[in-house]
Amino acid sequence: MNIGIDLGGTKIQVGIEKEGKIIHKTKALLKEKDDLHSTLNQVKQFIEPLTHHKVDGIGIGVPSVVDVEKGIVYNVTNIPSWKKVGLKAILEEEFNLPVFVNNDVNCFTIGEHKFGMGKEYSCLVGMSIGTGLGSGIIIGNKLYAGTNCGAGEIGLLPYKDQNIEYYASGNFFSAFYQTTALDAYNQAEKGNQEALSQWKDFGYHFGAAVQAVMYTYDPQAIVIGGSVANAYPYFEATMKESFKDFIYPESIKKLKIHQTKNEDIALLGAAALVDLSLEHVKGIM
Repeated sequence: MNIGIDLGGTKIQVGIEKEGKIIHKTKALLKEKDDLHSTLNQVKQFIEPLTHHKVDGIGIGVPSVVDVEKGIVYNVTNIPSWKKVGLKAILEEEFNLPVFVNNDVNCFTIGEHKFGMGKEYSCLVGMSIGTGLGSGIIIGNKLYAGTNCGAGEIGLLPYKDQNIEYYASGNFFSAFYQTTALDAYNQAEKGNQEALSQWKDFGYHFGAAVQAVMYTYDPQAIVIGGSVANAYPYFEATMKESFKDFIYPESIKKLKIHQTKNEDIALLGAAALVDLSLEHVKGIM
């Protein structure tokens, strides 16, 4: 059993992975994000009760670029005080357990590959749509994170007058419709025609993001997660309609696109960092 932690820009979730499920799960909003000491203490307080169980290690996903080897996180999204934090060293000293740190969307993708919709694929991309757009990459059944843990930032590629993320994330609704993705989703659920039209527009832009993934990684499958993924039925059709311009039609026909089904998948992926990292260490000894 391993402890998994999903640290977002606004909240923290923790739990223990046992036989592919999360037990002893707790979550809360992050407090006093301008104070490094305060936020670190809050993280420690959430972890501490779980260390009383028989666990082998701690895995944590963070929305930032990560020095995976040293466990240092840089410029964490929406946590102003986390500019450069040696998270691995801090938590290992506190709990005397091995700690492994990675990007949060990488953890989501690992979770899907190991426990979720991506189990049957050796080449997989996880796309997390929230306020922004992030991706995790599995190639040959292994996470590909790049030299600086920055691979998969499809959302930052240039697109139209901005970048892909500007149009293919929750930001789209505030930028163009002065609303939120959540409100657009709630209105679409009620059959509101204006909201349904907004999601159709969104689908075309998200289709461009999927095409960027295909041109870059050509995966067998994509798993879509994040808060905006709940609205997938409302933008799936126009997303697929946008594929008519894809230069390799046979490749796009073979692509499988799944919507995540497990709300704990990022926690499961974070917990899996422990076993994956320890297996790697054994492999090079």
